[in-house]
Amino acid sequence: MAVRAVHRSFSLEEVAAAGSGFGVTGDWGRGIEKRPVPPPAAGWSSHGKGKANRPGARPDHARVHFMIHPTAIVDPEARLDPTVTVGPYAVIGRDVELGPHCIVGPHVVLWGRLRAGAHNRFHAGCVIGDAPQDLKYKDAPTGLVIGDHNVFREHVTVHRSNRPEEDTRIGSHNFLMAHCHVAHNCVLGDHVIVANGALLGGHVTVEDRAFISGNCLVHQFVRVGTLALMQGGSAISLDLPPFTVAWGDNALCGLNVVGLRRAGISAGERLELRRLYRLLFRQGLPLREAVQQARQRFSSPAAQILLQFVENSRRGLCRHLSRQRPGGAEAEAEAEPPEDSAGSRG
Repeated sequence: MAVRAVHRSFSLEEVAAAGSGFGVTGDWGRGIEKRPVPPPAAGWSSHGKGKANRPGARPDHARVHFMIHPTAIVDPEARLDPTVTVGPYAVIGRDVELGPHCIVGPHVVLWGRLRAGAHNRFHAGCVIGDAPQDLKYKDAPTGLVIGDHNVFREHVTVHRSNRPEEDTRIGSHNFLMAHCHVAHNCVLGDHVIVANGALLGGHVTVEDRAFISGNCLVHQFVRVGTLALMQGGSAISLDLPPFTVAWGDNALCGLNVVGLRRAGISAGERLELRRLYRLLFRQGLPLREAVQQARQRFSSPAAQILLQFVENSRRGLCRHLSRQRPGGAEAEAEAEPPEDSAGSRG
């Protein structure tokens, strides 16, 4: 049987006659999904063009799209803002809460105690808020909290926490690319990019503006510092310090200079960070001694962020490993590239 894959439209007269409880009856066997729809302004058209948008146009020309596709399964107890759009064959569980202007694509599954803010977009096939992959988990009512303006691309999976007293948390303005995975109890800050196929183990913390490239692996309980960059295919089981670049297995190859520029870090602070990096990771000093010296020599805000991260590390830190250029010369990864080389990091 063919399914009509368009939203049903209603005239303003139908909306007015139905009152504030205006809704649509689903035919998926889960009962009736009802929620208030705000009355449209006179002359408004959901199509974005035509005579109904013109000043003085007759209100009876306007039509209102109901924003849940008839093939979607939405639990009657789910709390969706009236501006949310739900695509075909999506499934939304009873404990889900979506803020204004979220877009749920086709075949998306939103499950568990999930609370998402405004302007989040869930692309086709992603599964957000399902149970953690943890043998200790026993069906407890655990949670996932998502901020605003995040993008979850195709087949992304984000699992809720394994304990009721602790949530998996995704901040705001993050971009999770296709097929990446964020495990239970992870905490992502803001403006984080996780590229295709990257895997974050349980309890991982990723600080603001970090960039995790394609097919990277992050072991459970690892911390990734702010503005850190993982090169494609790298794997870490130790903490990755802020502003640094990871490559290979638990190895550093310098500073994320392009990311520092884009974040507005001044040339003076970048120079201080290069000197601090050399002291901490390239002079062969015991780490505690190097930190003591650094506290006396470096005072910029960025240097203090790096030093605090190093001092608070419990797993140990990724260490510098020299990369050899053809001919045997060591690559100076932390040297500043020219301005016109600051292109895409993806």
